[in-house]
Formats: sequence, C-alpha cells, structure tokens
Amino acid sequence: MSIDFSQLAIQSFCFRGFGENSAVIKALKACGCDAVELSAVHADFNDPDGFSAIIGQYHSAGIDIISIGVEAMGNNEAAERKRFEFVKQCGAGHMSVDFDPDSIPASYRTAERLAEEYDITLGIHNHGGRHWLGSSRMLAHVFANTSERIGLCLDTAWALDSGEDPVAMVEQFGDRVHSLHFKDFVFDRARKPEDVVVGEGNLDLPGLLKALDNVGFEGPAILEYEGDVDDPVPAVSNCVKAMREGT
Repeated sequence: MSIDFSQLAIQSFCFRGFGENSAVIKALKACGCDAVELSAVHADFNDPDGFSAIIGQYHSAGIDIISIGVEAMGNNEAAERKRFEFVKQCGAGHMSVDFDPDSIPASYRTAERLAEEYDITLGIHNHGGRHWLGSSRMLAHVFANTSERIGLCLDTAWALDSGEDPVAMVEQFGDRVHSLHFKDFVFDRARKPEDVVVGEGNLDLPGLLKALDNVGFEGPAILEYEGDVDDPVPAVSNCVKAMREGT
C-alpha cells in the first residue's frame, strides 16, 4: 500500500464551526491525526504578517500543515505569491486550487511559474457536477495544456456527484493525481448529497486504494467530512478509524 494512513491529514474545513485554531488543533488530536490541510476559514493567506503566528501555533502543537486550500488561482502574481509564501513557510509541498474560467489561460501560466519557483504541486479540486472542472473531460483538457506542476486534487465524493467514477479517474490521470480528498456521499431522490463515513456510501474504497497503489500515488492523503458542523469530531473520528482499519 503506497499510502501511509498513519499520516492521514484532515481538511480544516471539517471544523469550520470552530473559529479558533486552538479548537481545530484540539479536534485534530481528538480524531487521532497530527496533520492538516489548512483552509482559509482558519488562516488569512493574504496577510503575510500573520503567517508565522498561525504556523507556529500548529507546529508547536505537533501538527504538520501539509497543504492549504482550496485556493482560487487568478492572474494577479502579487496576490498569488502570498499563498505560495505561506506554503513555503509552513514546509508543505502542495496546494489545492481552483481556477476562474475567465482568467485562463493566463492564470495557468502564472500558477505554473510560481509552482516551479516554490517547488510545489497544485491540485485542481473537482467540485461536483455544477463545477466547470468537475468532469474528467474538462480536467483532461486542462492537463493537456498545462505543465505537470498542475494536477488533480481528487475529491472522491464530488466526483460521485458529477457522475464520475473516482477509481477510473485515478486510472486515467495517474501521476497527475497530486492529492486526495477522501470523502463519501449518499444521495436522496433529488440527488442531494449527504456526507457519510468514508466507505459506507457510494465510494468503492477498496477499489480506490488499489488504483492508487497501482499508479504509485504518494501525495497528500486528506480526509474531509462536511456534515455535523457543530460537532463533527465523532463522525470524523469514525472516518479516520474506517480509513486506517480498512487498509
């Protein structure tokens, strides 16, 4: 197995109901994880003067910041550079991103240049069937016209929402899968999604893990659960347990 789930990270958006980073850190530890993908809910990536304090708070608690996101990439290099600086300062090697269709292809070139300069990878978050980059066809078009610095942050639940097969997406994109958001949905008759413990919904978790192993995936493995905003720790803890015991 190429993924070490003892190093499983949690997307801090799971804890968006907690305003303070101290509460996020407490929740991460309660869930048995010491790594995080930090969302803008818990950090202002446009304020370099505040970077050291936020990063220090997590590192002092023994929490690694392995990624940030999901961050919108535009074509303002000065603005984008601040996000890259945060990634560099916290010692991460990845950022989960989105692109505004009105900014391309210029924003691709800016993102590629900064990713090369800072030596990090960027993963496009496929945010469901209503998102312009939610389909494999569109992602394939992007990857055919960008450098390998830009790849996929495969959100497995939102892939399901798009009618896509996450396993097939791993097989199709191979080493362009730069990171994973492990998440699972069930759907009601109106196709409204509901978060469930990973592996208990429509996600073929064993098939996904096998496909990731086959392509040699070594990127950030990030758990995301968006339900139970006021008290997500029990469900997120169950997700962590399911991921670790299921491998």
